[in-house]
Amino acid sequence: MQKKCITIRPTSFDPCESSGGSAPIENADAGEEFSLTKFIKREEIKSDRPELGTARIVVSGGRGMQNGDNFKLITAIADKLNAAIGASRAAVDAGYISNDHQVGQTGKVVVPDLYIAVGISGAIQHLAGMKESKVIVAINKDGEAPIFSVADYGLEADLFEALPQFLEELNKLNTIQK
Repeated sequence: MQKKCITIRPTSFDPCESSGGSAPIENADAGEEFSLTKFIKREEIKSDRPELGTARIVVSGGRGMQNGDNFKLITAIADKLNAAIGASRAAVDAGYISNDHQVGQTGKVVVPDLYIAVGISGAIQHLAGMKESKVIVAINKDGEAPIFSVADYGLEADLFEALPQFLEELNKLNTIQK
């Protein structure tokens, strides 16, 4: 019997039906004992926020955020949208946010319904982690930034003016359910 291992991005396909189907369920023995392997501990980060890899909406910040304190703008919008928070590698490397938020080739691959890229230039490594998103919105003051080439909607603006205005409009709507 040949063993095969496959991986599937969790948001690449719509969920299947939870009932029905005719595939047989068979119990299998664990097989060989793993005597050289030892479980040490499991660490989990608990959050009320959706998990980055499976979130329907992701709001990501990049180097344009300028510092970690400015990520509170991203957090406020993510809270209103019940979104996960992502970041570019540049933002993570600069210490603005922890690496468990990194989206891209060396981070997590995300395929949300809506991806909002704020202050992210759009380096190919970042695009590799989010370009399959269903709708991409980019906010960047550099109109020539590569992120605009993959964005469905682009706003050439200073994020420090655009995000507060966006948040104000979200507060006016006040209809978004968590």
